[in-house]
Amino acid sequence: MSSISDFFGSDVFSDSVMQRRLPAKTYRSLAHTMTTGSPLDPAAADIIASAMKDWALEKGATHFTHWFQPMTGITAEKHDSFISLTPEGQLMMTFSGKELIKGEPDASSFPSGGLRNTFEARGYTAWDPTSYAFIKDNTLCIPTAFCSYSGEALDKKTPLLRSMEAINNQAVRLLHALGKTEITRVTTTVGPEQEYFLIDRELYRQRKDLFFTGRTLFGAKPAKGQEKDDHYFGAIRPKVSAFMKELDETLWRLGIPAKTRHNEVAPSQHELAIIYSTTNIATDYNQLTMEMMKKIACKHGLFCLLHEKPFAGVNGSGKHNNWSLSTNTGVNLLEPGDNPQDNAQFLVVLAAIIKAVDTYQDLLRCSVASAGNDHRLGANEAPPAIVSMFLGDELSAILQAIADDKIYKADHTDMTIGVKALPPIPKDTTDRNRTSPFAFTGNKFEFRMPGSSFSLSGPNFVINTIVAESMRIFADRLEKDQAAGRDLSEALTALLKDTISRHQRIIFNGNNYSEEWVKEAAKRGLSNLTSTVEALPAFVSKESIDLFVRHGVFTETEIHSRYEITLEIYHKTVAIEAQTMLEMSRRQIMPALASYQEMLSRSALNKAKLAGLPCEMEQQLLQKIDGVAADLYRKTESLESLLIQAKGIADALEQAKAFHAQVLPAMQELRATADCLETLVGEEYWPFPTYGELLFSV
Repeated sequence: MSSISDFFGSDVFSDSVMQRRLPAKTYRSLAHTMTTGSPLDPAAADIIASAMKDWALEKGATHFTHWFQPMTGITAEKHDSFISLTPEGQLMMTFSGKELIKGEPDASSFPSGGLRNTFEARGYTAWDPTSYAFIKDNTLCIPTAFCSYSGEALDKKTPLLRSMEAINNQAVRLLHALGKTEITRVTTTVGPEQEYFLIDRELYRQRKDLFFTGRTLFGAKPAKGQEKDDHYFGAIRPKVSAFMKELDETLWRLGIPAKTRHNEVAPSQHELAIIYSTTNIATDYNQLTMEMMKKIACKHGLFCLLHEKPFAGVNGSGKHNNWSLSTNTGVNLLEPGDNPQDNAQFLVVLAAIIKAVDTYQDLLRCSVASAGNDHRLGANEAPPAIVSMFLGDELSAILQAIADDKIYKADHTDMTIGVKALPPIPKDTTDRNRTSPFAFTGNKFEFRMPGSSFSLSGPNFVINTIVAESMRIFADRLEKDQAAGRDLSEALTALLKDTISRHQRIIFNGNNYSEEWVKEAAKRGLSNLTSTVEALPAFVSKESIDLFVRHGVFTETEIHSRYEITLEIYHKTVAIEAQTMLEMSRRQIMPALASYQEMLSRSALNKAKLAGLPCEMEQQLLQKIDGVAADLYRKTESLESLLIQAKGIADALEQAKAFHAQVLPAMQELRATADCLETLVGEEYWPFPTYGELLFSV
């Protein structure tokens, strides 16, 4: 077998490939754009395109596409071949700088939230030169942004790139105010952890709910679920191991540094972690990872579920977003050092993040709002809907000492394990809190609220922008203090003390799952937005609009369009789920009940007539099933009525509220009745695979 280093990044037009294939001047121009975000020299575009085409043809590519991330789905692409004809009709393989830089896909069928009329079809894709091109399915994929004819963002990447520029501008200002003038650029980095389920593909195809919605709408709890915690970190089954092996190798060829794989808590649940990268590249990597998971799973007779809650009663799936900031000088701004109490740079950056999370907690909650994630957040498997920060004992004590004008004394000790053969281990300054939504984990913050199907773009453009705002306020204050001749140390102490005193309510190091915390959070004045419908208005509040416009992340028009699109996706998601339930109830469950009842009736009749035997069991079971079946029919009719009513509401927010408050509860009631019937009906009569089959078949 060849080593990983022999093929890692082999399908990527990477930095090393560009160095070999581009003229030195062109390479330097592109490298400058990639590291600083400055515009690309137009003269270099044709040279880069030609080199990219030659490389792609050598790798067997026949087409190219502008690979982008629309507001729907994982990714989008329109393929064009390299083929062109000379005037004499001779075949040529061409790819120009113009084709590299800009594409023109039809944008009419993508949601716009009112940005344009349906008949206005033109849209543009613009090359993102900070993210490497790659080859997939014999196609050269060029990462791009996607915008409308009039320039509004229609994708998930554009606001992320804008937010990265915003936090760079304000972080550099703040660091210069601290005397760190050698720093000229600050970049956010992310390392994603992706949770997912793998189930048998044939069983998946037999479940209409999984096929149409990605989650099970019916399903009685099996005799065994995750109660014994025996799946977590357990031995990986051969079929799953084969899938993971091919997935790793595919990702490595695409230059994606897949690092960790393991079984997760729920049966058939797994996780993949990737080494951190610059945020926009990490987002591209994660989108590709989700795509490859689905594609490769099918090759192994499996199906990959990325829904946040595919199975009731067991853990759902999230996507942990490990976020940090790095400077052009190679410094991680969230590295506390050995003595964080003496690290003014770290403490100022930390204070800016604390202020950001507290001030914009509703917006941060809004960034992870979706119909799927509503089933997961708040359960004892994921952070609650209440946003808070975990800092650990030492950092919390340092900040409290600053707020109280006291001197902090560090207490670093060794951890005693109790086995003589093992050496003493230096005790970490903090444990990890797996229940916290926004937890400090040594040199980064782990945002644990995003759902497994999410693009990393949404949570990160919010984090970047709210932290940029705190840094702007800090930089303004310190620059004003310096202009007035105030001592920097004195100014920093005052800034930290003021910030901590105002915003320390957001810090909580305890159990976020407990009822006591819900009560305590309410006393502190923290929000508890338990649903998407409650959370989304925060996105269009005056405070949020002012924030995004101030930093150039969105125009006000773009903000309102995103809000409308998200509401539309929410109510359509629930409507599809409700319609699927109606179909499964009427066309699968009810006929199955009739068949089973008919069999019981025949059995009772035969026993009584032919053998003169009592048929008490059949009669009682028939009576019980008949009562529950009648309830199933009533609840099916009720759900349909509520669904029709909700669909008829014109206002988008009011419609979403109706789906949340009326349709979803009716779906839960119908499910409870159907799940009861599943436990009463003979196994061979039940019309689709059960939880036991789905969760334990691989």
